[in-house]
Amino acid sequence: MKKYALFFDIDGTLVSFKTHQIPPSTIFALTQAKANGHKVFIATGRPPLIITNLGAIEHLIDGYVTINGALCFIGNETVKCSDIAPEYAQLLVEDAKAKDYGLIVVGEKDVAVLDPHGEVDRIFRQELAVNNLHQAKPLDDVLTQRILQLTPFFTEDYEEKLMPCIPGCISGRWHPAFTDITARGADKGRGILAMAAHFGLDPQFTMAFGDGGNDSAMIKAAGIGVAMGNSLDSLKQEADFTTTTVDDNGILNALRHYRLV
Repeated sequence: MKKYALFFDIDGTLVSFKTHQIPPSTIFALTQAKANGHKVFIATGRPPLIITNLGAIEHLIDGYVTINGALCFIGNETVKCSDIAPEYAQLLVEDAKAKDYGLIVVGEKDVAVLDPHGEVDRIFRQELAVNNLHQAKPLDDVLTQRILQLTPFFTEDYEEKLMPCIPGCISGRWHPAFTDITARGADKGRGILAMAAHFGLDPQFTMAFGDGGNDSAMIKAAGIGVAMGNSLDSLKQEADFTTTTVDDNGILNALRHYRLV
């Protein structure tokens, strides 16, 4: 059996939006995959601060592609780090203040939150079960760090108008209320390739699992791209295989389909 590097998105892929838990079938599937010699990686838009829902599989994880590929690491070792030009970060911060919309600013070490209408707290705490945004630091402190991601809470229409103003950045939307903006060249696809190179793995033997718009790059970059049954239709069209939903044994069914478990 060929050994694969398996990369998993978190929200809607490993973790159910309904229960905020990793389904038992997924825990079983990853445990079996690991026992069969495959490597298990996380590939998420979340910064490390708010990766709080992987306790059941944490012992199985070989490395992390976080912040949509802007920060990749194994333990305390950084594999890849891509920051946004300071002028672009400042432009978006000023725009958020002027237009009065929510914004998460992700620095290399800390996170700051602008939340004028409570939308950031509501979505992250209630919908995504993130309960530690109270650990966010003051904006001025975070802006002294390298900025790895900006998450503005605005519409797709406004996103189209703003992105030309920050040409050194790309946008990956996986929620209708907000998008994740990273430096051009920082996406999950490049993140999984960087991790594969670090381990000396053939990209042909990488497999990526996702459900949102920010998973597109890794679905296309991986040797095998798997879309969850709850994925966007556009992602399913890009994938090599579409499995069932996260709540209907999607990970287990896909790994069985490819005979990895």
